[in-house]
Amino acid sequence: MTILVTGATGRVGRQVVDQLVQRGAAVRVLTRDPSKTSFPAGVEVVQGDLLDLDAMRAAFAGVRTLFLLNAVTGDEFTQAILTLNLAREAGVERVVYLSVIHADRFVNVPHFAVKYGAERMLQQMGFSATVLRPTYFIDNDHTIKDVVLQHGVYPMPIGGKGLAMIDTRDIAELAAIELIRRDQAPATLPTETINLVGPDALTGADAAAIWSEALGRPVVYGGDDPAGFEQNAAGFLPKWMAYEMRLMAERFVSDGMLPEAGDAERLTRMLGRPLRSYREFVAEITAAG
Repeated sequence: MTILVTGATGRVGRQVVDQLVQRGAAVRVLTRDPSKTSFPAGVEVVQGDLLDLDAMRAAFAGVRTLFLLNAVTGDEFTQAILTLNLAREAGVERVVYLSVIHADRFVNVPHFAVKYGAERMLQQMGFSATVLRPTYFIDNDHTIKDVVLQHGVYPMPIGGKGLAMIDTRDIAELAAIELIRRDQAPATLPTETINLVGPDALTGADAAAIWSEALGRPVVYGGDDPAGFEQNAAGFLPKWMAYEMRLMAERFVSDGMLPEAGDAERLTRMLGRPLRSYREFVAEITAAG
């Protein structure tokens, strides 16, 4: 049977596809424009998106397991609701859903609330699901590396509580492991939630110190300023999204994104290797010049 991957051209989804192919899975992807990307040999491509009902029905034909990844958009919840209804209509029971850590707590942040709503749908509709709840993506900091390198400031307002940042490569591999486990199980498995965390809970000052050490010169933390973050983000994002990013940053500052006891150890066992660290990410950036 086939595994359907949505969000297959994004940072996580594309790596999930590669991980599944490496494991010998039959993979189908949904993408708006197949001409703009290429997938490994053997991957089946369906043109369309999560609001294209005809394409979605075609995509679900012969599928046993779904990887559901929704981008942060104004209609994200509509996409999730329709996709899960169409999955049930097609007889798909096995789902791996990419949510976000503290989705049940940070409900004033729109995409957190959306993901918590989708989690409740999975439960209420009787799917056999793994809900993956990642923290802040380490890879997000590719967007601010030039500020760090050129101005000696770590500008992300991540606060002083700590974020257990995770590498998207680890997210993708863990997602593939769960997809294969559910797809190959002789019967549906109980639903479970897995926090996806990195090995260290870092504050803004911690992140700046790691950059300082790697560069051999001072890097300072820009401070806890979600309002300033919104103002900067509004220069290249829609204003509604910039405001949403501000709301998320406010929760970074007030609450952090911290693992529960045993989270990192569980992931290490699943991967059979250590989790990638923020320090390794910075080392890769600085080594590349």
